[in-house]
Amino acid sequence: MDLKEIQNLIKFVAKSGASEVKLETGDVKITIKTGSDEKETTIVQQVPVGQQMPQQMPAQPQAPAPAPQPQEKESTPKESKDTSADDSKYITVKSPIIGTFYRKPSPDKPAFVETGDSVKEGDVLCVIEAMKLFNEIESEVSGKIVKVLVEDSSPVEFDQPLFLVDPS
Repeated sequence: MDLKEIQNLIKFVAKSGASEVKLETGDVKITIKTGSDEKETTIVQQVPVGQQMPQQMPAQPQAPAPAPQPQEKESTPKESKDTSADDSKYITVKSPIIGTFYRKPSPDKPAFVETGDSVKEGDVLCVIEAMKLFNEIESEVSGKIVKVLVEDSSPVEFDQPLFLVDPS
């Protein structure tokens, strides 16, 4: 286990909220204790004579991640204002689970639905992969696909809008 792996383990344990973690692999024994603001890691490793191995290493303070920069939209503010007003008459199909959104059943097949396609209740709109299981997302309404809101192969969150459907 190298220093980089140990540092990643320390960061992982700090984020997890666990108060103490012990790990033994081969001749390496690691104990990570958290609790107060001070984090401590003890590493015990059998090393040949003549080589030195640090026995105690304080965890590096974790710097906050930089805030994501808002992405600029290609449309002008007037256009997006009009679009949001029009979107209220459409039904939004939302993700029922967290996972990876796919528009196609497989890379060599066509997309389940395209913008402008008519769909019936029960038609498959996409699949969402979660833990190696592919879940078919079916339309809950009949209508016409107005807009696909997610890029293919993108991660999606629970309740994230996926499609806009015009029920009329």
